[in-house]
Amino acid sequence: MSKITLEKVLEDRAVITNKIVPLAAATLAVTKALHEGNIISVSKADGSTLTLPNASGGGDQYNVFVNTTITSVGLIVKVANASDTMVGGATVWSDNAADAVTHFKAGGTDDTITLNGTTSGGYAGMMVKLIDIGLNLWFVEIIGKATGVEITPFSATV
Repeated sequence: MSKITLEKVLEDRAVITNKIVPLAAATLAVTKALHEGNIISVSKADGSTLTLPNASGGGDQYNVFVNTTITSVGLIVKVANASDTMVGGATVWSDNAADAVTHFKAGGTDDTITLNGTTSGGYAGMMVKLIDIGLNLWFVEIIGKATGVEITPFSATV
């Protein structure tokens, strides 16, 4: 039987109640223990790279919120290994005169999301949802704004 301490109770409570996980660093290794079910709020304008855990089909969900518009480098979300890929899509609206909505799909070999702050998105208020849907497979849903001639945020780089 393990001893229950006040510190352990407070630590467990913090994990349960902390739904917003701030990120102002250049890199983040996303983990189930710290990030699953929570919202990673990115506030680093010159970009961050987030690496997901291995996809195993456990149904874990990770949410990334763009809190500060990306101004350079890009917000990059990528898989952990060369076997994992992404399916799903991105819905982006433009602030051009037509106020158009564009859809991009992830599939095949796509394993990386890059929000560059303009044409592929990365504006404050954008949300990326990722679900560990199967062995070596992530489902992704992106909603937010892009500008100019919009391009897909999906690529194969891992």
